[in-house]
Amino acid sequence: MARAGHVFEVENPCREAVLAQVTRFDADDVDQAVASARRAFDTGGWPRASATARGRVLLALAAKVREQAGDLARWETRQVGKPIRDAINEVHAAASCFEFYAGAANKVYGHTIPVSAAGLDFTERIPLGVVALIVPWNFPLLIAAWKVAPALAAGNVVLVKPASYTPLTALLLGRLGTEAGLPAGVLTIVPGPGAEVGERLIEDRRVDKVAFTGETTTGTRILQLAAPQIKRVSLELGGKSPTLVFPGVDLDRVAALAVQSAYGNAGQDCCARSRIAVDRDIYDEFVEAFCRHVRALHVGDPEDPATELGPLVSGPHRERVMRHVTRGIADGAELLVGGSTEGLPDRGYYLAPTALGAAEARMDIVREEIFGPVTTIQRFASEQEAIEMANDTVYGLSGSVFSRDGGQALRVARQLRAGVVSVNSIKSVHIEAPFGGFKQSGLGRELGMEAMELYTELRNIFIEVD
Repeated sequence: MARAGHVFEVENPCREAVLAQVTRFDADDVDQAVASARRAFDTGGWPRASATARGRVLLALAAKVREQAGDLARWETRQVGKPIRDAINEVHAAASCFEFYAGAANKVYGHTIPVSAAGLDFTERIPLGVVALIVPWNFPLLIAAWKVAPALAAGNVVLVKPASYTPLTALLLGRLGTEAGLPAGVLTIVPGPGAEVGERLIEDRRVDKVAFTGETTTGTRILQLAAPQIKRVSLELGGKSPTLVFPGVDLDRVAALAVQSAYGNAGQDCCARSRIAVDRDIYDEFVEAFCRHVRALHVGDPEDPATELGPLVSGPHRERVMRHVTRGIADGAELLVGGSTEGLPDRGYYLAPTALGAAEARMDIVREEIFGPVTTIQRFASEQEAIEMANDTVYGLSGSVFSRDGGQALRVARQLRAGVVSVNSIKSVHIEAPFGGFKQSGLGRELGMEAMELYTELRNIFIEVD
């Protein structure tokens, strides 16, 4: 759709080489895309199609995603640097997301309300209109599916702005949507820089809603831009999530799970449990097991099926993460493992998985979202101190509690100021369940049937019969 003829380069962070050139939208291109989307909603058939018919198209799109799983996973791996086995799982999870909302499309119900006046009062949920979906670079296809699927199921018309680092699988998703039967203008991919493309979408009065996943500073900017229009906004933002470890658990198992949750996707995950707090009586034993599992991680070429940890997404991002590590050590934290690029591939933005012990709440490494393979480990002396330590953050996305005492586990989980809490588990995401955060981790809930509320307005109708 873009007319300007400008392009930007997408880099392979493993090879440090150009992977692809992508057409770069400018302000005029965005205006044209929004105009097309507005026509598709105001005069097209998609929002007026039956929910069942929309569901059939989403099922067809899910099938297309599964058919192309190999290609989609390879492109995801090459643009993000994530291990291929993770990319394959994410592609199939994206397909499952489209399947779930294909079934959800005709299960969004209103209510009849017994009002005091003589008549019939009822509610219905209707599509918002044109929605702009701004997608991050860490899970480009999967998070696009989280937003696109419920938005389309509800009858909206969608504009997707992928991250400039990772636009390729979003572009492929757009093509598959057309092949699956989505009408023209219903799903449009608008690649380009956030400061130009993203802000243009947010400020355009023809766009009814903005959904964003990314870091909190950008989320604040989106709220500021959307405020003059009272535009609908949902935000899934940063995290600095805790893992709390109490005595009596299988420390080797818990340490292995803690490593998975901290270093999956090279720690570039808003749900990463990057703050570990351990009862002081088992601290040393846990640290020994944790570091042993960290050293066993296979770091290497993400296209190798054996690789568990690939490179970071870019050179500047790696430098930022390394500055956090250096500052943490200067502040008094103990380097337990990692912290350098020694022994790693010469090419690629690699950083060894890193753990810092003797961490304290005053340190930036404990308070700031690092978004890399860096974990801090703290001691606590009591259950109450553990809860206070976990909640001592501006974020509130996820967290894990490990305890063999069921009463303790439930007490602690209920006191964590986080939107997604796991007990004796590190699982944060279930397509069927709501996902989102407290405090500066965002507004609204994605996934589950709750996501349909993000993309609909509630209308009340009263019919007088007297």
